Amino acid sequence: MSEPVLRVSGLVKRYGPDTVLDGIDLEVAEHEVVVLIGASGSGKSTLLRCVNLQEEIDDGQILLEGEDVSDPRVDADLVRRRMGVVFQAFNLFPHLCVLDNVALAPRVVHGRPREEAERTALALLDRVGLADRASAYPDRLSGGQQQRVAIVRALAYDPRLLLLDEITSALDPELVGEVLTLVRELAGQGRTILMATHEMGFARRIADRVCFLDAGRLLESGPPEQLFTEPAHARTQQFLARIVAAGRL
Repeated sequence: MSEPVLRVSGLVKRYGPDTVLDGIDLEVAEHEVVVLIGASGSGKSTLLRCVNLQEEIDDGQILLEGEDVSDPRVDADLVRRRMGVVFQAFNLFPHLCVLDNVALAPRVVHGRPREEAERTALALLDRVGLADRASAYPDRLSGGQQQRVAIVRALAYDPRLLLLDEITSALDPELVGEVLTLVRELAGQGRTILMATHEMGFARRIADRVCFLDAGRLLESGPPEQLFTEPAHARTQQFLARIVAAGRL
């Protein structure tokens, strides 16, 4: 059995006296799409930030392709080069056009020649229907377009793991679909993805495995049909009952 791309063991994260992640164990295999669900404040975003080494952990271990990247001696910048991250906010550079936003990291961080970086960026933009917006600046794009650019930017250096943190939460409802369509296409292409979302219907359709977090603990995980139709834990049942009552599943 091959080494998972990501293995999280006994992960603990505290903010002062508050424990926000309490012994998380999680694996993401090659080409697997793992979706984190749970109420706001359950720890989903904090877990993603810890995996990306944006947060120091208090206990546990994070292995990326078998390497202990939670070791304090590890160069966090080198580790992050192997992960693509997209957050709730688009975080595009407003003074750079779309093409330069996408090509910047491959050039500056990964040392690729400008021509190669721009050629790759244009090919990616073409795949998501935004090649004609390559010279536009972010303020000339819709929210959905900006988020698609942010996803393309994360893909520009071919990361081993793609982390997506509530990427539709800042979008108007009519723009959510175009972003989720792109994520569905990436999953179909075999990308390895760990994502947090409040879009339960989407999680059910796209995930290989769904993980339910509550109060910093991973209470339950399994294939989407099993977890959404026959959840074993009482707290999962309660959470999903509210989702169904709200018409979100």
